[in-house]
Amino acid sequence: MGDPIKICIFGAGAIGGFMGARLAADPEATGAEVSLVARGPHLAAIREKGLTLIEQERELNVRVRATDDPAELGPQDYVVLTLKAHSAPAVVDAMQPLLGPDTAVVTGVNGVPWWYFHRFGGPLEGTRLQSVDPGGRQWEGIGPERAIGCVVYPAAEIAAPGVVRHVEGWRFTLGEPSGERSERALRLSRALTAAGFKAPVRPRIRDEIWVKLWGNLSFNPISALTLATLDAICADPGTRAVARSMMLEAQRIAEKLGVKFPIDVDRRIEGAAAVGAHRTSMLQDLEAGRPMEIDALVTAVQELGRLVDEPTPTIDVVHALICLRARVAGLR
Repeated sequence: MGDPIKICIFGAGAIGGFMGARLAADPEATGAEVSLVARGPHLAAIREKGLTLIEQERELNVRVRATDDPAELGPQDYVVLTLKAHSAPAVVDAMQPLLGPDTAVVTGVNGVPWWYFHRFGGPLEGTRLQSVDPGGRQWEGIGPERAIGCVVYPAAEIAAPGVVRHVEGWRFTLGEPSGERSERALRLSRALTAAGFKAPVRPRIRDEIWVKLWGNLSFNPISALTLATLDAICADPGTRAVARSMMLEAQRIAEKLGVKFPIDVDRRIEGAAAVGAHRTSMLQDLEAGRPMEIDALVTAVQELGRLVDEPTPTIDVVHALICLRARVAGLR
């Protein structure tokens, strides 16, 4: 079978733990040698008792190498970043021991990725986004040539330290910034597929990023401002109209950047309504006293709007409100 694929999951919380547990559960099938970078009580529990994954039908416990010091692990084939977007720039220095000459960095992070304009072509080629990569920390310290895009669809939660509960979803969509079906993307796809995930390699990963971002941009801040669940936001005529206006502004920006949306805005809203009484991640972060992903989900869309000369009046209003909400809560 050849040498194992070395995969380090950096930020092995709920989503990272879900991916890591399944990859590590059957190394013969996946061909993966998995390690986790975690912290605090979660790390201590994984070291002591292994990582436990609770799914609808079963409970799985795996022994997996876990540390808070990446220098213990050495260079990897893949580093999968599953942190909140605002936490990523701060770990660039700590990641360095994991980065060999051919290491790929998989950005399983919500929102607009820092590498967005790498291999983009045209006058915006190589543009760096200050909202998601202040000072170019990731661009310089990781290098855009390492980046593989990843759109994360599963939902999971940490039920207790060392215990991850899978809520729904199995798909991690992968894609090279260039659009090519590279061997490194396909190899990772095969490992994830062997672990039981859906992991297609898409030629237009930015299209997929925008379809997910479309909802996160609007529903996340509205939910944190109103404390309402998705179904309530979509059912209320006022908040539904605000979300729709934000989404249409974003669509105009994305289409100027060459994105093709596979569905229209009203179908996307209906899809969100169908999720039901779900508290968005931004609302959960606010309630837990954690920093919210405002910059990757909202500020970045404003920045892209300025780059393509597309106004964002509704987004601007909601952005101002959610930034103040975060400051008042001591989270920004």
